[in-house]
Amino acid sequence: MQADSYPTSDAAAASSAAPGNAGRDALHARFAALRSALQTEVIGQPALVDRLLIALLADGHLLVEGAPGLAKTTAIKALAARIEADFHRVQFTPDLLPADLTGTDVLRPQTGVFEFEPGPLFHNLVLADEINRAPAKVQSALLEAMAERQVTIGRRSWALPKLFLVMATQNPIEQEGTFPLPEAQLDRFLLHVPVRYPAAGAERAILQLARRRARDELVPHAQPERLLGQQDIFAAREEVLDLHMADGLEEYIVQLVLATRDPRPWAPKLRERIAWGASPRASIALERCARAAAWLAGRDYVLPEDIQTLAPDVLRHRVLLGYEAEAEGLRVDDVVQQLLERVPLP
Repeated sequence: MQADSYPTSDAAAASSAAPGNAGRDALHARFAALRSALQTEVIGQPALVDRLLIALLADGHLLVEGAPGLAKTTAIKALAARIEADFHRVQFTPDLLPADLTGTDVLRPQTGVFEFEPGPLFHNLVLADEINRAPAKVQSALLEAMAERQVTIGRRSWALPKLFLVMATQNPIEQEGTFPLPEAQLDRFLLHVPVRYPAAGAERAILQLARRRARDELVPHAQPERLLGQQDIFAAREEVLDLHMADGLEEYIVQLVLATRDPRPWAPKLRERIAWGASPRASIALERCARAAAWLAGRDYVLPEDIQTLAPDVLRHRVLLGYEAEAEGLRVDDVVQQLLERVPLP
C-alpha cells in the first residue's frame, strides 16, 4: 500500500457525521473537555497532557523525566481531580521499603488476628516521585504491580483496581544516590516522556495561574468538576481497540521495531551502535498508543503520523546504545529519528 493511499484527516468530519455515532461523539467530547481542563492547569506542556491521556486510554504506565518544577505532579493530580479515581503520591527515597508500597499484615489486638492493610498501590492513580531513588526491592514490588496488576505479601496475592495507572518521575539533574531502573522495569512503561522548560509566553501564564491559586487558597472554593467516570474510560478503551488500522500500518510498526534490532537494511551504520533493540512489547505499545492518539483526534482510523509522532516516546527507553554511540554522543532519539526517516511505509 502506498503512503498516499491512507485516509487523510479531512475524512474525520465525514466519519463522525455517520449515523449511530452519537454515543461515541459524546464520549469523545467529554475527553476533549478533560484535555482542555488539564491544559488550563498544566500550562506549556501539551505533550505531557496528551501522553497522560494516551496512557489512560491504552491502559499503560508513564515514565516522565524532567527537571523539578515542570508540572509533572500537577498533571496527574489535575487528572485525578477530574475523573472518578483516587490518587496517592509516594516520594521514593533510599530507605523506602516494599511494604511502604504494597501494604502489610497488621496485628489487631482486639482479635489477635493479622489483617492486611493495603498500601498506596491500591489507589487508581499512583505518582511514584523520583522512582530511581528507591532500592531494587522496592522497584521489584512496583514492577509486579505494573506487570501483573497485583501485589504479593507472603503466600497471598491481592488484585489491584481495574483502573490502575502509575506515573513515575525521574530527575535528570541529580544522579548521586540514585538506583538506575532495570531494563525489565523500563520495558513495563508504555511511554517515556521528556518534559522540557516552557516558552516565555507560557511561563508568564504560569505566573498568572500561580497568583490565582494563591488567592483561591485564601477563600473556600468549589472542587473541580468531575468530567469522566470509570465506565466512560473503559468504554473509550473499547472504542480505541475497535479503531481501524490498515494492514500496511501494522506492517510499518513491525518494521520499525525490527529496525531497532537489526537496522542494516535501512541504516547499516547503526548496526554497531545499537546494543539491544526493542522487544515485541514495543510493537504492542506503539500500536495501542497510535490507536489512542487517533481516537483523541476524533478519527476512527489510524494515520502514519500517529505512529511517527509516538514512536520516540515508545522506543526511547527500550533501545540500548553501545559504546560507539556513547563515544559519538549519539542519543536514542537520534537513532529513532534516523529509522523514522529511512524505514518506508509499505
